[in-house]
Amino acid sequence: MRVLAIGCHPDDIEIGCGGTLAKYAKLGHEVFSCHVANGNMGHAIIMPDELRRIRTKEAEEAGAVLGVKEVFSIDVNDLEVDSTNMETVKKVVDLIRYVRPDVIITHGPDDYMTDHVETGKIVFNASFCSSIPHMFTEHEAYGKICPVYYMDTLAGVNFLPTEYVDISETIEIKLQALDCHVSQIKWMKEHDHIDFLDFVRTCSKFRGLQCSVPYAEGFRYCATWPRIPTVRLLP
Repeated sequence: MRVLAIGCHPDDIEIGCGGTLAKYAKLGHEVFSCHVANGNMGHAIIMPDELRRIRTKEAEEAGAVLGVKEVFSIDVNDLEVDSTNMETVKKVVDLIRYVRPDVIITHGPDDYMTDHVETGKIVFNASFCSSIPHMFTEHEAYGKICPVYYMDTLAGVNFLPTEYVDISETIEIKLQALDCHVSQIKWMKEHDHIDFLDFVRTCSKFRGLQCSVPYAEGFRYCATWPRIPTVRLLP
């Protein structure tokens, strides 16, 4: 299979579905990732232009750890992700047409900040538009409307999974990839006194408790026609 994960900020994919992506890759599937926002506002001291460059590099390093084939960026500034911006939607449409995924993973509608929610809306729209021949982008129309899975919210708040992925064998890979985002992990520990690696491990353990494995990630499928799969697409 070809798998496309589209997160908002450069570290969101590692947080929400990093263990699942690593598992896909270990099973031999082709995995691609993309962040819509460039993360340029994610620090109080590092200035936006410099942070944008840092976080782009961190995302590439994290993707390599997970086994991601290509890491893409739509390069929208933080706090400016807008699902009504057709220029942004078309960039995601073209990405989907290029990757031609069998499944897409993204943010759900109840995530904790607007940029995340808008990213999910963009993916929902773009995954439909990618099949429309007369919406012109660099790559030709993709002949299917791809199933979409929503990854967990931060800390699992207001999110009840319909499916789980056992990531017990890839939890350390997930955390290693997340640790590549030094600008965020270090800042949160120093400024907010949050050990974010422990935070994410705890969330994965909680989801594991729910499905009787050591560590897991939770997902909900986008229940709209014609996206409902008849086979299991998660690993």
